[in-house]
Amino acid sequence: MSFETTLDKILERYESLKQQMLECVDDSENFIKLSKEFANLEDFAAVINKYKKAKNELAELEEVIHSDDTDAEFKELATSEAESLRASIPQLEKEIKIMLIPKDVTDEKNAIIEIRAGAGGDEAGLFAADLFRMYQKYSEFRGWKFEVLYAHESGIGSIKEASASITGKGVFSYLKFESGVHRVQRVPVTESSGRVHTSTATVAVLPEAEEVDVKIDETELKVDVMRASGAGGQHVNKTESAVRITHIPTGIVVVQQEERSQHMNRLKAMKILRARLYELERQKLHNERADNHRSQIGTGDRSERIRTYNYPQGRVSDHRINLTLYKLPQIMEGAGLDEIIKALVEYDQEEQIANFNEEA
Repeated sequence: MSFETTLDKILERYESLKQQMLECVDDSENFIKLSKEFANLEDFAAVINKYKKAKNELAELEEVIHSDDTDAEFKELATSEAESLRASIPQLEKEIKIMLIPKDVTDEKNAIIEIRAGAGGDEAGLFAADLFRMYQKYSEFRGWKFEVLYAHESGIGSIKEASASITGKGVFSYLKFESGVHRVQRVPVTESSGRVHTSTATVAVLPEAEEVDVKIDETELKVDVMRASGAGGQHVNKTESAVRITHIPTGIVVVQQEERSQHMNRLKAMKILRARLYELERQKLHNERADNHRSQIGTGDRSERIRTYNYPQGRVSDHRINLTLYKLPQIMEGAGLDEIIKALVEYDQEEQIANFNEEA
């Protein structure tokens, strides 16, 4: 089906829904169902109509410009208007194609972010803590809720691993490209000779799954309770409040000890387990489809090196889209990360539009 035919079909459906809604005002159940679809198409139809109007006006202006009966002054005015329309049409077409991209059902989900220190000893742990703080600051910038689920800390302000639940509008659609290996190049605070070290941390972003998304058989779980451990303070108590859940079929293990209540720790552990199982299934489906189109932005594989944070040069480089920004302090404070994430989202959209053009 051609691009123009697709747009005509959408407009036909939009007008049909409008008529059906007028005819079923007494059938509240059907009216609500039609209203939802109508609302989803309303913005789409507005952009399509704007696009079609621009193309029609451009065709009319072209006729005026090339007509021998048009006087010079009017021809000049028509030429100026035509140039403006020619500039707007490709942007409207791009906007429509973005709307035509099939929606990823996980995009509107909340997310669970997991960060683990990689190669580099204490410095890797410090970098993991910096990344964790960066995502916390970015969540504040976006107006999202950031709740720490687990943090295995050490005495020097580093973390071995940590996880958090991030709640808000479109969280996963923004953060899904953050999964992978993040690399830092800087002089560690423990380095006396001033030599630059390279360390890594791994980030995994999982869509938060509801119970309806993942059914977990309780008989396939091994649940152990123990005393919480850690550097002290809230991480240690004298009762067996910490929970370790093992999902026997997959071997996934989740440990939760942040809360003083065993019940609360179990709830948080199940939230993480559900997200990991959901992601496992999602990646399986992704791999099955990968033969058709593999996005060049990356697979989200945790072993894939995606970004370098170079402190001596004050730069951050995202290797997937060849983007380098000399804004390291702003990025680490959260707000500057938005520029990278928006570039990744736009790149992904361009890739999907290219795939759309190939299939059209």
